[in-house]
Amino acid sequence: MIFILSKILLFIIKPIVWIFVLLIFAVASKQAKQRKRYLICALIIFFLFSNGFIVGKIINSYEAGYPRAGKYDIGIILGGFSGLNKRNNEIAFNWAGDRLFQAIALYKKGQIKQLLLSSGNSNLIDRQVKEADLAIKYLKLIGIPDSAILIENQSRNTIENARYSLALIAKRNPKAKVLVITSAWHIPRAKLIFDKQTKQKIEYYPTNFSRSTEFELSDFIIPNASALGTWEMLFKEWIGLIGIKRKSWGE
Repeated sequence: MIFILSKILLFIIKPIVWIFVLLIFAVASKQAKQRKRYLICALIIFFLFSNGFIVGKIINSYEAGYPRAGKYDIGIILGGFSGLNKRNNEIAFNWAGDRLFQAIALYKKGQIKQLLLSSGNSNLIDRQVKEADLAIKYLKLIGIPDSAILIENQSRNTIENARYSLALIAKRNPKAKVLVITSAWHIPRAKLIFDKQTKQKIEYYPTNFSRSTEFELSDFIIPNASALGTWEMLFKEWIGLIGIKRKSWGE
């Protein structure tokens, strides 16, 4: 039930949904003054949440930086970076594909001995395809040996990523030096979750930073559709952090 409610919440926190609802109220309103208020509110929300500079400054201050260079026994790659391309039944990488690609680069440079793919399926309807299973096929295809690959394909969210991955590491190599690899904006929440479930020190490696640290004139004055998505992502992370701190484990 909590898992389903979290999916509903992800829909409600979208700024574009708020704008759409306000426009519906404006159209349905019979009073001109009230209709005007709804339209003004919709415009204010649109311009505020579509401003690239505002969201850029906030997300840049929130995203994690790089850890000090070192070598690790296991790199845990958190899922959400791919899906199934049903046209050819092969893996299809999405906007978070950098999680896997950066992990591969770290392995190739000798900074990680083993890659632990941590991801099952978070789909509410089709639960058959496991992301980690798709990714392991890709790693083998590009020449990563079986001895360098560990797999955890049961997790549906970050909390389960931590629970199942740490349990697997405890069985195989309890003294392993661990690096968690995930999106820069995801690290604050992932760190809180992992640190709650283990006493060992874990480092975190950021990937696919959401926005540039430099801004152009257009970022100040021209509405940006991607800014709406960035706010949605931030709201999800902040709500997740609040839930974790209140011991109400969300996605």
